[in-house]
Amino acid sequence: MAERLRNNAMYSIPDDGEQSTYRFIIVAAKRARQLQNGARPFLPTTSKKPTVTSMEEVRRGLVKYTDLVQLQLQLARQEQAEPQE
Repeated sequence: MAERLRNNAMYSIPDDGEQSTYRFIIVAAKRARQLQNGARPFLPTTSKKPTVTSMEEVRRGLVKYTDLVQLQLQLARQEQAEPQE
């Protein structure tokens, strides 16, 4: 069990409370696509592979992302909390 948690932590985003491996993969894949299309890496790297670079950037918390589902839930809660006129 401890080994599984350790492996999961290796493939998680630092500020992600759920430590979702799926979210890590999606964010890293989108960042790798940006690197393939000519974006500059946030880290100096010797790797020629954009996937390796993007995974390290995400692992270090250098890639910013927005969880649209969580954002929609927050907006819905705010709308419910506001008094209606």
